[in-house]
Amino acid sequence: MGEAVMTTRRQADGAIVVEVRGSLDAATVDALRTELAGTVQRERPVTLIVDLTFVVFMDSMGIGALVTGYHAAREVGTRFVLRNPSEFVHRQLRVTGLAEMFGLPPAPSGSQTFTT
Repeated sequence: MGEAVMTTRRQADGAIVVEVRGSLDAATVDALRTELAGTVQRERPVTLIVDLTFVVFMDSMGIGALVTGYHAAREVGTRFVLRNPSEFVHRQLRVTGLAEMFGLPPAPSGSQTFTT
C-alpha cells in the first residue's frame, strides 16, 4: 500500500486545485475522497482541478475516489477537471471505460488538462 500527499490551494481565477502526490490505493483514497467532497461542499468553487502529475500508482479505489469527486462537483454545478494525468493513470481510466466521462482523449499526448 502506498502513500499520498495532498495540497489544496486557490488560484487567482478562483479555481481550487487539489494536487495529489504518490499512490491512490486502499490506504490513501479516503483522504482524497474526503478532500474532494469537503472542498466542493465548503467552497462551492466554479472549478475544481485535481492535479495528477505526481500520482505514481492508482488502483480501482483511486478511480472510485475520482468518480466520487466528479459526482460531488456535478451535484453543485462545479466543473471537475483532471490535470496532467500520467500515462499510467490515463491508461487505468481508459481500461475501466471512464476516460470518456472525464473527457480524456483516446491516448495521452504530453501535459494536458481535461475537463468535464
